[in-house]
Amino acid sequence: MSTVVLMGTLDTKGAEYAFLRDEIEKQGIETLLVDTGILGDPSTRPDISRSVVAEAADADLAALIEAHDRGAAVSAMAKGAAALALRLYEEGKLDAIAGLGGTGGTALVTAAMRALPIDVPKLMVSTVASGDTRAYVGSTDITMMHSVVDIAGINKISRKILGNAAGAVAGMAGQPVTDAPSREAPLIAATMFGVTTPCVQKARELLERSGFEVLTFHATGTGGRSMEELTKAGMFSAVLDVTTTELADELVGGVFSAGPDRLTAAGAAGIPQIVSLGALDMVNFGAWETVPEKFRERNLYRHNASITLMRTTPQECLEIGRRLGSRLSQSKGPTVVFVPLKGISLIARAGQPFHDPEADNALLRGLRESLRADIEIREFNTDINDPSFAEAMVEALIEIMAEKKVNAHA
Repeated sequence: MSTVVLMGTLDTKGAEYAFLRDEIEKQGIETLLVDTGILGDPSTRPDISRSVVAEAADADLAALIEAHDRGAAVSAMAKGAAALALRLYEEGKLDAIAGLGGTGGTALVTAAMRALPIDVPKLMVSTVASGDTRAYVGSTDITMMHSVVDIAGINKISRKILGNAAGAVAGMAGQPVTDAPSREAPLIAATMFGVTTPCVQKARELLERSGFEVLTFHATGTGGRSMEELTKAGMFSAVLDVTTTELADELVGGVFSAGPDRLTAAGAAGIPQIVSLGALDMVNFGAWETVPEKFRERNLYRHNASITLMRTTPQECLEIGRRLGSRLSQSKGPTVVFVPLKGISLIARAGQPFHDPEADNALLRGLRESLRADIEIREFNTDINDPSFAEAMVEALIEIMAEKKVNAHA
């Protein structure tokens, strides 16, 4: 029988967790209730006490209580919860995990969820689920459910929300996922944006035809971070990093930055990587009215109602190229950079709103300045979405993988 681990602060949310536990168990799923509270005694008896959670963090529970420092206590209990969740999973006692909370509770429980492998069901019912959840979800597959009302008692609304949550996590825990027949194909990570979609779709088609499996990541900051984390974990045999746009947001202050670790994991792992300049012509902001005032006179483009694009300047492109080259220069494995000379996105081609040869030349100049001399740059007199460009990248990647003896299985 499947088991859902429920983690939370039973000193303040005991009744709510008891309700959630009972609703899950009604559906024939076992539960394991873990207390991560610190302020007072639990109002519902846990299966695993808070002292066990504290021990998992090498913390002294009595000292945490005596210190009356909520921040320090939450940090310690979050560390213990993460260690405990992973241990329960490895012991076969955790098929899914769920939690309830406000800001503090959400931070604590999602820390435990992030410690678990991707594909383990994770459901967080939270008062902050309708806002910016990046700090809680990170690069994992946590499902966030908005509680609508605060997690404070069982009432007309919370009863239904928590009932839905119980049904959702019970279903996830109790429903085995049937994998498609696997050829044990080597996995290749690829990055894509709307303005590089034709290129990546063509490349994926060619790679899959050749016996590889391609996992595509949307280059929206979270997507880039997820790819980097999974690459660090050893999931991929190679990376086809067509869309490096997140570096532009990192430099200029857009909403899709993937942080300073972007474009580092494949190089550190020594796996083959083909890299291009996809969508480095743009910085991403939200709706038109959210564009910072200092950028209002720049070349802006309404991508859709929720996203506004801003063309990168020659000065910005020069620095982006330098950063790209500097990071790739740390690579321990085979790396080739592919440069489309007639446009690095759908809207950077001649006649399109982001066509700017000066900026593109600055980008390439910065790349050349900082890229290690033995890393090859291949230039093509096409735009990035020309089928021949995708074909060239795939041909090169397959050739490198063959040299590394990474073979696809037919």
